[in-house]
Amino acid sequence: MSQTTFDEDDLFGEAAEEMRGEVESHLVEARESLPAADAVWEVDADNVLGVLNGLKSALDTADAAEHLRAAKKQYVMGERADAFEDADDLEAAIDDLEALIEEIEDAHEDASELAGALPELRSELQDAAGDEEDDE
Repeated sequence: MSQTTFDEDDLFGEAAEEMRGEVESHLVEARESLPAADAVWEVDADNVLGVLNGLKSALDTADAAEHLRAAKKQYVMGERADAFEDADDLEAAIDDLEALIEEIEDAHEDASELAGALPELRSELQDAAGDEEDDE
């Protein structure tokens, strides 16, 4: 039979390992929640607006951002408690993932803006073409 210890240093060490494990787990879940590369490259649409709307959907990072947030919360707690002996790898992984998510969110915003502008532009071009016919 093993004997359970309640030594504070042992308990702190176990808690630190668990916290690191949670950070790593959330990072894995965040990476798995990122859009698939093919989803942002391959399209199935009849027109440009359909392509842009499909791209907007493919560039959704909500789940990945939530997992990253959870990882960062656990990381910050661990860092402030000085629980991690060496957390440079965690910090680098968080920073890299955060930068990638920001880049994806920027592309999502660009696609959204363009998808919002195209119907109005098309309408204006149709009106301009109609004005030319009226002038003839």
